Amino acid sequence: MIIGLTGTFAAGKDAIADYIAKKGFEHFSTGEEVTEIAKEKGIKNTRDNLRELANDLRDEYGPEFLSRRVIEKKAKSNKIIITGLRQPGEIEYLKSLGDFYLIAVDAPTKVRFLRMQERKRPGDPETLEQMVAKEEKEMESKGLNAQKIHECMAMADYLIINEKGFNELYKEVDRVVDDINKKKSS
Repeated sequence: MIIGLTGTFAAGKDAIADYIAKKGFEHFSTGEEVTEIAKEKGIKNTRDNLRELANDLRDEYGPEFLSRRVIEKKAKSNKIIITGLRQPGEIEYLKSLGDFYLIAVDAPTKVRFLRMQERKRPGDPETLEQMVAKEEKEMESKGLNAQKIHECMAMADYLIINEKGFNELYKEVDRVVDDINKKKSS
């Protein structure tokens, strides 16, 4: 089984993936793949640089490149959680493998901004206005193989709105995983 996660900035994708990983899933991130490639190429690790590099890689190697790289080079089991799906081609590729479920994660903008302020990742915007502007670039980027998070979210089998604490989030994740398991067994 492969579970994919897509969604808005700081909505809780990694928190969900870490929680699911504790249930025996391997956790991979397309963002970590881009960061690894950027380091190899000597590209500075900023959100804008990584977005541009990911778009260039998709243009050169296909829209599914990052997902395919994870599956072909790193996955060792048949229980995988993959985060950072930002291009419909990545999702189509994962669907073609079978036994794939996509979860979209969202939260109110102000909640997500406060989370960004707490996590302090390199390249995270410092103001709410900067966050909204950066997010708009990633939601519907121009170009065939560019990031299109809104399209990815529309492809999801499940939507989780993460606006409360971890306990509520984990209950919702358990509900979704239980539903996936019921579908698999029927």
